[in-house]
Amino acid sequence: MSKTDKAKKAKAQPEKVLNSKSMKFLESYLNNPSPTGFESEGQKIWLDYVKPYIDEYMVDTYGTVVGVVNPKAEYKVVIEAHADEISWFVHYIDDNGFIYVKRNGGSDHQIAPSKRVNIHTDKGVVKAVFGWPAIHTRKAGKETNPTADNIFLDCGARSKKEVEEMGVHVGCVVTYPDEFMILNKDHFVGRALDNRMGGFMIAEVARMLHENKVKLPFGLYIVNAVQEEVGLRGAEMIVERLRPDAAIVTDVCHDTNTPMIKKLEQGDFKSGDGPVISYAPSVQNNLRKLIIEAAEKNNIPFQRMAASRWTGTDTDAFAFGAGGVASSLISLPLRYMHTTVEMVHRNDVENVIRLIYNALQQIQDKHDFRYLK
Repeated sequence: MSKTDKAKKAKAQPEKVLNSKSMKFLESYLNNPSPTGFESEGQKIWLDYVKPYIDEYMVDTYGTVVGVVNPKAEYKVVIEAHADEISWFVHYIDDNGFIYVKRNGGSDHQIAPSKRVNIHTDKGVVKAVFGWPAIHTRKAGKETNPTADNIFLDCGARSKKEVEEMGVHVGCVVTYPDEFMILNKDHFVGRALDNRMGGFMIAEVARMLHENKVKLPFGLYIVNAVQEEVGLRGAEMIVERLRPDAAIVTDVCHDTNTPMIKKLEQGDFKSGDGPVISYAPSVQNNLRKLIIEAAEKNNIPFQRMAASRWTGTDTDAFAFGAGGVASSLISLPLRYMHTTVEMVHRNDVENVIRLIYNALQQIQDKHDFRYLK
């Protein structure tokens, strides 16, 4: 077995990266709602945590937050995640007070029936539920399946007027209240791990660099971008503003070892087996090579993914923005994406942090990632 395969298959526990302060931040950050287009409260929590580890910060017009280390350096390297979570918009209120919704991002209509929700209004949060006809009233074999067009909210009102008096109107955003928990000691579970786990991991990289007094020979831009779930919009905006030389993006990918997923179509990735490093047109080959070398050198297990035309992550926005930025993608295997019980393995979280932390230290001042040198 090659050294690469041994590193890939390694099952040894990683050195501990997370501490009690990290975990307190993670719980607070995940439990706070940050729907696409309304990320500000979550961004405040994130920025408060990273402030001790950065020299300065910036916030763009739509809410992307950037912590900067060594801002006067000419050469710029980005580590990036996205901050927004999927949600619903109030779309239509009928005369009987039932509320119909429209997706804000890739919200899953099949999990909605019987879920509790928070409707965010100017008067505060209004509690509601996704109602659904009782099983007794449905005919076997002729049942209507939940769709984006027929799921509805019930906030206990009996008329449209009563709903509106609560402060609910078309355009109010709707989120799930499900909170963070840990299963079997090392599985983190909650909503919006896609991709606030990414924001958490890049914040931990900043903390480790600061606490270990690592001096990088370039400017480090720690980017927590908005609006990824509706088309990579935050990344598209911030890449033009920063115009970096390189970008390491982190997001999630599917753990395909759970039931009902076809590995031939989706690939073979498993929680606990390490970060997933992507091959794709938007992934710059020499930057990916550097990241793999960092994994092998530091005995960090990893998995490989082959994308096709695009990765579907902010990597694409950075790679093809600002005249072309050397970009790479490190993914965190995740179960049950776009549900309220998204799940990741603690070892993978720590190994993504370790991989980014070590890869950054292999980038030299004015590192040349050109394809042909």
